[in-house]
Amino acid sequence: MKRRDFIKVTGLGVAGAATIAAPAVAQSMPEIKWRMTTSWPKSLDTLHGGAEIMAKAVGEATDNKFQIQTFAAGEIVPGLQVLDAVQSATVEIGHTASYYYFGKDPTFTFGSSVPFGPDTRINQAWYIAGGGREALNEFYKGYDILSLLAGNTGCQMGGWFRKEINTVDDLQGLKFRIGGFAGRVMQKLGSVPQQLAGGDIYPALEKGTIDAAEWVGPYDDEKLGLYKVAPHYYYPGWWEGGTMILAFVNLGKFDALPKYYQSVLEQAGHLANNWMMAKYDSVNPMALRKLLAGGTRLHAFSPPIMEASFKAAKELHGEVAASNANFKKVYESLTNYSSNAYSWFQVAEVGYDNFMARHSQS
Repeated sequence: MKRRDFIKVTGLGVAGAATIAAPAVAQSMPEIKWRMTTSWPKSLDTLHGGAEIMAKAVGEATDNKFQIQTFAAGEIVPGLQVLDAVQSATVEIGHTASYYYFGKDPTFTFGSSVPFGPDTRINQAWYIAGGGREALNEFYKGYDILSLLAGNTGCQMGGWFRKEINTVDDLQGLKFRIGGFAGRVMQKLGSVPQQLAGGDIYPALEKGTIDAAEWVGPYDDEKLGLYKVAPHYYYPGWWEGGTMILAFVNLGKFDALPKYYQSVLEQAGHLANNWMMAKYDSVNPMALRKLLAGGTRLHAFSPPIMEASFKAAKELHGEVAASNANFKKVYESLTNYSSNAYSWFQVAEVGYDNFMARHSQS
């Protein structure tokens, strides 16, 4: 059959082909506008900045066909209500810390970090390649959301205290702003945990409503001004060895996206994750030096406090796992993975880091 005859039979020509191809292209790149609310004030430019990086990447990868507008804590909903806003589809996506919602179910803590859980690399390896994402999203499905990796703070600091904390007895009655599930560990040690959004911490500490507060690390803590009202700065934040920041996405809204947009959204989250870790690793050393030069007193938690905290955390994990099947399933997945990972990390990573840390001070 000649080409001219083929065109006559099929009814196609250049114009005919275009009428088929154009709708297919248009359908694959529809114009979509989403709103993303975060748990962070704009002043915390690394946490809120991660959300902005993610939104910008989505727009650039889709020629701005898929646009996400970011909103800081309080602009649409308060910082600790991001999950509810996404679940109800008030917004399509939220940038938050999963452990803020442990009051709904303690299993939420694993989307951020669990007390005496793994460090940043192992926590993220579990989420990406060790079954963590699947285990968490199976749980999150019950709340009509799914998670995408969208940041990590690294190991956090232990917080700011008005007075020195040397023994376990010093924790008795301490009103301590501490995020998530770790507050229940502190209760076992006699403290009174308080959960406050980032922007509410300074006034509470200044007024004496709380006696101590933890947030993230030197860079963010300096921005919040916590050093002005509590001089003693403790480490490590054993409740946040490698805290993941997640993007919660409304499940129905995600499923309705073209597959290409779904992929772009996930990859934009990974970009934000890498950027956030690099940013914190760059700015925290300088911020810590500045705080120390300004009179901040740096302390390590004493061995008795660390051991008592570890014992209390493990007891709590066991108690919750005995009565919560979701918690038990995710906890076993994480601990089995991290135990195996640490058997390797102590061979090379820990030894090398300890050696280099010693020699970096010489």
